[in-house]
Amino acid sequence: MGLFSRKPKLPAAARPPLADAERVLAWAGSGSGSGSGEAAAAGEAGGPGVGVLVATNLGLWLPGRDARLGWHDVLKAVWSGRELTVTPAERLAERAGYVLVADGPAETYLLLEPGELPHQVRARVTRSVAYTQHHPVPGGAGRIAARRVPGADGLTWTVRYDPGTPADDEAVVAETDRLVAAARAATAPTDL
Repeated sequence: MGLFSRKPKLPAAARPPLADAERVLAWAGSGSGSGSGEAAAAGEAGGPGVGVLVATNLGLWLPGRDARLGWHDVLKAVWSGRELTVTPAERLAERAGYVLVADGPAETYLLLEPGELPHQVRARVTRSVAYTQHHPVPGGAGRIAARRVPGADGLTWTVRYDPGTPADDEAVVAETDRLVAAARAATAPTDL
């Protein structure tokens, strides 16, 4: 983007209900290809996947959602050059010291004028990951992750099992508890 070229300001009608300390970093209109980002932002186009995506310092506002998706709740975000696909975490259970998650339904948005939005999504999701490691467990495997949550101290720990892993099996739960405890101990600050 050049020194004097600016992206149009997010129209007031498309502005999500931001929290007090929340600020817009980037936005893009999405649609089926029949309108510009500005037209979608102004609500001139209709249909599924049409609306405005807004990246803020606290998370990602997606069309059709009443609440922001925190950066720590985005499991995957893939930019194809025209489409942004976001896979949110679906919370399955809370366990001692961590949350069991699975892939939620992926949501794909066509961005005709993406601007800085794909870059901000990638940077924010990547920055939220403090620790990630894939481990075998009895009958399968799972990924242990620690994520930074904007505005909160410490890390949020999650486990996402590979498909087919028996998540409720006692041996799997015991091994997962042990692995999370070891990861927490390994990442704990030593100068406190």
